[in-house]
Amino acid sequence: MGSGREVVAGLAGVAAVVSGCAVCLPLAVAARPTTPRVCSPALPSQRPLTTVATTMVPLSGNPFGVVSTKGWSFVSTLSGQVAVLDDRGSRPRVTRELTVAGDTLAGDALTNDGRYLLVADGSGAVVLDVDRVEHGVPHAVLGKLAATELTSLALDSAIEVIVSPDDRFAFVSLESANEIAVFNLDHALATGFRRSTLVGTIPLGLAVVGMAISPDGRWLYATSEARSATSRQGTISVMNLKLAETRPRHSLVESAAAGCDPVRVAVSPHGNVVWVAARESNALLAFSARRLRTDPQHALLARVRVGAAPVGLALLHNGTRIVVADSNRFAAPGQTAALTVIDTDAALAHKAAVIGEIPAGTFPRELASDATRHQLLVTNFGSDQLEVVNLRRLP
Repeated sequence: MGSGREVVAGLAGVAAVVSGCAVCLPLAVAARPTTPRVCSPALPSQRPLTTVATTMVPLSGNPFGVVSTKGWSFVSTLSGQVAVLDDRGSRPRVTRELTVAGDTLAGDALTNDGRYLLVADGSGAVVLDVDRVEHGVPHAVLGKLAATELTSLALDSAIEVIVSPDDRFAFVSLESANEIAVFNLDHALATGFRRSTLVGTIPLGLAVVGMAISPDGRWLYATSEARSATSRQGTISVMNLKLAETRPRHSLVESAAAGCDPVRVAVSPHGNVVWVAARESNALLAFSARRLRTDPQHALLARVRVGAAPVGLALLHNGTRIVVADSNRFAAPGQTAALTVIDTDAALAHKAAVIGEIPAGTFPRELASDATRHQLLVTNFGSDQLEVVNLRRLP
């Protein structure tokens, strides 16, 4: 269960809810939405995309999150390091590994101005100076956003971090605490992290994991792997971003059922479609962004059956393609990990949408696109690799 630190130590209570999911989505390739019924592990056979070239860059320590900017990539690892890769050659090259003492790191994000790297950790996020990280300058770690005043469940449950469009606020999903922590990043930087800058929290369902912000900066989306201790179905929630920054507990707009163990979310470039990876449903779900706010029971637009235990998502080619990291993290018999490529227009039209699959290492987890270099970066958590996918020949 979960998509973060439960690799090491599980959330037993939530796992008991989700395992053997009994009230989740049926699966069909780009099927028309119907009433959610049961969770199905059935998997399709996909066409291998043999023309798409990949390169594996060895790493260590269970690579988790990855971001890319201006010729550099940063990979956070569960062992507490940030690998710094120079992307300006023929393939990414590890130049250094920065150890964040005493920490295990999860997802990461860059501020929109490219100045700061945030890595989810503990009950918040570590903040690093990007220029210092790139050039090996000492004291790259500027400080830490920490929700130490929260319940002990929050202390080691940070999974993802994202930043508001104006870079003033940071949002951290706290899986074990079942909420999102909201921090005033602007104040933290201005005061040298000398005091808590926790604005508050947004309580959601069990095991809050994935987050995304709409392109217009108005809405915050988040997944919860289970609705409650008595429900075996997860949710996708939408929040008013401005209220989340000022009155977090009053920011929730609506939530919709999103299959078994929804773990990641991505928003189309125009903001009208919200995509969710439903891990235990082996499915990619598409929701109407408008209906998520106004009519959540009828927000589901389409579902596409993908590979085993999908986790990471990346929208490519102006949103006409989406790549899903089929993690196979539970080692389903006869199944392998892969990257499934989907035609989003076909999916929304309820047509056959899966274009094919690209091989991956063990447990592909997070994805980051580098449009300037036509690359997709994938963290293979189980095989300690950064996979570089050449997108120039992606169908």
